[in-house]
Amino acid sequence: MSLKSLASIENWPVPTAAAGAVRADGTILGTHGPTTHRFPLASVTKPLAAYAALVAYEEGAIELDEPAGPPGATVRHLLAHTSGLAFDEHRTTSAPGERRLYSNAGFEQLGDHIAKAADMPFAEYARQAVLEPLGMKSTALDGSPAKDGVSTVEDLLRFAAEVQAPRLLDPRTVAEAMTVQYPGTKGVLPGYGHQNPNDWGLGFEIRDGKSPHWTGSASSPRTFGHFGQSGTFLWLDPDAGLACVALTDRAFGPWAVEAWPPFTDGVLAEVRG
Repeated sequence: MSLKSLASIENWPVPTAAAGAVRADGTILGTHGPTTHRFPLASVTKPLAAYAALVAYEEGAIELDEPAGPPGATVRHLLAHTSGLAFDEHRTTSAPGERRLYSNAGFEQLGDHIAKAADMPFAEYARQAVLEPLGMKSTALDGSPAKDGVSTVEDLLRFAAEVQAPRLLDPRTVAEAMTVQYPGTKGVLPGYGHQNPNDWGLGFEIRDGKSPHWTGSASSPRTFGHFGQSGTFLWLDPDAGLACVALTDRAFGPWAVEAWPPFTDGVLAEVRG
């Protein structure tokens, strides 16, 4: 099966776009566009960084509930955007666990915390823990673990297959990552305004009943993933048994708000049909 719906990226008002979809068993259902082209990921860096953090947890280098980041916060708070740190500044604006404050600074402090625990730069730890074992040769997490990653559709399909059927992690750890942390917490979903609740797992955003949302109307509430301000996204829909990646080189904006949900609905309809 080669998904024809992926070709709708041709209609997106972007210079370059590539997309692909993969099953849990690693079966690639289709790709479209330059799948080996390296794109800046922006915040799609975060799920990769979170996966490295979860490997560090399973290796015993860190604990999810040990202190990290601002006073009173833990690794879990940093992963779930509830540490109280501001969006892009290393200052606190609320107490840990109080609000869902989406925070690049939080992921940067998480990266520093893991680098100290593992006694190596975070980018190198992520390479050894996640990228190398999965054969993600075109991916790098140099710079900020919140937003400076680069990757390809080909590599992210490998990652998406792993998350659906984990080999690097215990499946129970991944189940925890896609479970709402600090339920009932409200906050702003960047680009989509206030959400109550604004559900998040460990490094992955959870769709639940959010509206508006960057996934589709046909996406199950269990859908989780991330989008990036560089015009990129990765979602995994456990009910559909499917993950989808789309990377572009045009910044997120009204075009994406308009184009992404029907694209997702088209992919899901074709798979289910």
